[in-house]
Amino acid sequence: MVVKQWQIAECDKDLVAQIAHKYNIDPIAAWIAVSRGLTTDEQIDEFFYYDDIELSDPFSYKDMDLAVQRINRAIDNFERIAVFGDYDADGVTATALLCSYLEIREANFFYDLPKREEGYGLSNDVIDRLHAGGAELIITVDNGINSVTETEYAKSLGIDLVITDHHRAGDIIPDACAVVNPHQPGCTSTFKDLAGVGVAFKLVCALEDGASEEMLYEFCDLVTIGTIADIIPIIGENRKIISCGIRKIAEDPRPGLYSIRKSAGNIDKPFNASSVAFTIAPRLNAAGRMGSSMQALEILLCEDDESAEALASEIESANQKRQKVENDILDLAVEQLESNPDMALDKIIVCDGEYWHNGVIGIVASRIVEKYGRPCLIISRDGDIAKGSGRSLPGFSLFDALTAVSDTLVKFGGHTLAAGITLQSSRVDEFRKAINEYAKNIEMPFPVQRIDMRLNPSVISTDILSALDSLQPFGTSNPTPVFGLFKMKIDSITPLSGGRHLRLSLSKNDTHIQAVKFGVSPDDFPFPVGSTVDLAVTLDANFYMGETRVSILIKAVRFSAFDHDEYLKGIRAYYDLRRGIRPSEPFTALVPDRDFTGRIYKAIRSHVNGMCGYDLLCIETDNLRRGVCPVLLSLDALCELNLITIAENGSIHIIENAPKVNLDDSSVLQKAKKTLTVEN
Repeated sequence: MVVKQWQIAECDKDLVAQIAHKYNIDPIAAWIAVSRGLTTDEQIDEFFYYDDIELSDPFSYKDMDLAVQRINRAIDNFERIAVFGDYDADGVTATALLCSYLEIREANFFYDLPKREEGYGLSNDVIDRLHAGGAELIITVDNGINSVTETEYAKSLGIDLVITDHHRAGDIIPDACAVVNPHQPGCTSTFKDLAGVGVAFKLVCALEDGASEEMLYEFCDLVTIGTIADIIPIIGENRKIISCGIRKIAEDPRPGLYSIRKSAGNIDKPFNASSVAFTIAPRLNAAGRMGSSMQALEILLCEDDESAEALASEIESANQKRQKVENDILDLAVEQLESNPDMALDKIIVCDGEYWHNGVIGIVASRIVEKYGRPCLIISRDGDIAKGSGRSLPGFSLFDALTAVSDTLVKFGGHTLAAGITLQSSRVDEFRKAINEYAKNIEMPFPVQRIDMRLNPSVISTDILSALDSLQPFGTSNPTPVFGLFKMKIDSITPLSGGRHLRLSLSKNDTHIQAVKFGVSPDDFPFPVGSTVDLAVTLDANFYMGETRVSILIKAVRFSAFDHDEYLKGIRAYYDLRRGIRPSEPFTALVPDRDFTGRIYKAIRSHVNGMCGYDLLCIETDNLRRGVCPVLLSLDALCELNLITIAENGSIHIIENAPKVNLDDSSVLQKAKKTLTVEN
């Protein structure tokens, strides 16, 4: 059960009108810009007129002059240069970019990437491998900022290091020939929102005496892929680079990128930032997750179509394998939660299994967060040692939680929303208990559904598409706008693609529209014809028979009738009671009595073929506020006493000919009553 908190952006209408007039911007585009904090002349210019942005001076980055001197000396003296990257899309594109440049300079170089089982970044074993390859200079891309002891080890072997990275620096900076990182102390660069490939791009611009514009078209495609894949904010000069990169990939692609798009069936579709995020980046990452990231690097460096197609086929197979392994682990994790109800109720979900593929457990954690609406860690046990990957929600710091229970771990790292852990397999249960004890008295956030703007359905037209185009490219810090359509009546529901998707016909006053909800069948859709609902939607262009139309794509739906703030408090109270925690805001009628539960049972029975969703049950029994709590407790009690069943899709059915039961026998209700009477 995932309940989202809708956050509807508000902004100064007068300021929106002023900006729209002053800059000749569509009012809808102006509204979204202002709602995202873009209000000054400089911010508006930078956002809407990014083609005119001057790329920042690469020599403004600390140690860039030292890096250029050492690399140029190595090129001039034909020293053996090793480029060492990372196995993800950012590291691979950064490696491809620097290697492509060194090839142009006819340098004596080779490249290397770590295998996922070796772990991220430099190690003494990696340095030994590069030393065996004759390396006299190692240039790192997308790693190295915390390789203090490894740098000293390389120096002991007579190898110099130039480190380029974008990750946060530790307390000690490696004693390399040069360390180029916008986040290190003392770096005075004006633009710091760079991926690893962005730092590598700045390096090659500096190697060309600061000729950034000349290097832009040469490498903008690689910078675009790495920046989007690494979830770097698409702001400032990144907007210029990514806009250029998208055009290049669409119009003049490298053989490898064309082959990836072709094998993915993406050639005949419009190409934009989402195409990079959901088509190209996952496939480059899949190579590193399931096999060798060298395949991803080689396809980016490939110069002939035949070789590119062969590599693309291998990468596509790796991606399909990744999807299967990911789905298999997800199924096992869900099965684990469904067979352990107490675990499924935990504030922080922790699932574990034996030999789960480390390359995909982070993705599985993200999908569990999406499915259950709570932070999650997925742990893979491999003998005595277990490794895990976690994802969180905005408003809950996973890193702080891990810090609080670090005594149960061997090591951990990460940030607020994502982290990795290593622990002894024998301590997984202890870790699960400890991290949930830490979260016990923390009010967990709900997942958020952001609404950028309320929209009257009567104004939806192709003119809005032009306004949205002016906001491109979309991505981190500039997501695709989501519009709110409120108090819409559902007139009809039509299944599409054999029932895998839905088309809704909706109306408000005299305006009629159609919208599509992907991935939902009629049996899983809990909003019957005639319901009045709110919708969170995105708008896209649909090209058909030479005509452009507006496609309305549904992201989320809710009943309009609820008092949604009070409803969320009721949901929170329900979960607290099920966990044995006294709600932070006690209120009356939390636990249903026999009469209340009887009315719930009667309402369910009135639906001969079952009813889909507890929200509809709340509507029919007029529990539109905190009353959702006793409704949910009633459902749990009726399930426990074998009077009803609730399917995975939320469909509720009466069990016919069930024996008479005593409601007081429900352990769910007994626990809830006890929790309310005992101070925690």
